[in-house]
Amino acid sequence: MSIGGTLKGFGVTFSHMFKKVVTEEYPEQRKPPAPRYHGRHILNRWPDGLEKCIGCELCAWACPADAIFVEGADNTEEQRFSPGERYAQTYQINYARCIFCGLCIEACPTRSLTMSNEYELARDNRRDLIFTKEMLLAPLLPGMERPPHDMRLGETEKDYYVGALDNPGTSAGAEHYKGGGQA
Repeated sequence: MSIGGTLKGFGVTFSHMFKKVVTEEYPEQRKPPAPRYHGRHILNRWPDGLEKCIGCELCAWACPADAIFVEGADNTEEQRFSPGERYAQTYQINYARCIFCGLCIEACPTRSLTMSNEYELARDNRRDLIFTKEMLLAPLLPGMERPPHDMRLGETEKDYYVGALDNPGTSAGAEHYKGGGQA
């Protein structure tokens, strides 16, 4: 190495020695993430508590990291978990593999899967990074009923899917997601 290159390297070192150090006081002071930050996934529910996921496995097919495992099952009249014919009996996301690309969100036909701003996913054990359906499901809000139960927002599954598209701002559960009252 030449003497000029060495002096140039020392110059860079000395210029940084006198700059102010920027230290974030995490976790004492947490900065909010950007509004469009891709964090932990959430499996959403309809306003009556039924699951939006229909177990189609499109999210698993779209995942380039093979981080999602879905096993669908059929709904019965006695045991109804979603308004459609099927629901996700098993749903797992392996966050040791997930690259947070959001392709699973784009592939979901029912808008069941979304991403939150939650970024604290570190665990001591790799097995704890596999989130199950129970860990991913959105919490029950007031007015929601724990599945399995009958459909409350209509007689058929079309009442859920098509009815929400006809009047997107006035669907039966829009107030739940805006922080409003019960449907």
